[in-house]
Amino acid sequence: MKTVIALFVATMGLALAGCNTVAGLGKDVQRGGQVLQDAAQQR
Repeated sequence: MKTVIALFVATMGLALAGCNTVAGLGKDVQRGGQVLQDAAQQR
């Protein structure tokens, strides 16, 4: 369980560092959602 928590914290740290801000994280999540939506509409 401790390993899972450590991996989660490390992943979130890298994600936030890559986005620099919460607004940047929101844009990245929105872009990912748009890609999934476009892929679903093509099928």
